[in-house]
Amino acid sequence: MAEHYDRVLLAIALLLASGVLVGALTAVPMQLARVVSVLAATPFVYDALFRNPPRPTEPAPRVTAAIVWQAVVVWAIIVALG
Repeated sequence: MAEHYDRVLLAIALLLASGVLVGALTAVPMQLARVVSVLAATPFVYDALFRNPPRPTEPAPRVTAAIVWQAVVVWAIIVALG
């Protein structure tokens, strides 16, 4: 059976892929579809990073992962507005 983190990763991947599919197959602009999918995936990212993070034996670089995700969110919004 899939663990919590497997389900979270699957949810993120499905949301991001669905944004691309909606943008490609409907009249919704691709940039808008991507921004909405990124924003919809953000709670899953925060759940995996902060609310229910894995407990490694060594310190994990969660701050780096959070900064990279925020860069993706900002990039998607800038592309949509530009």
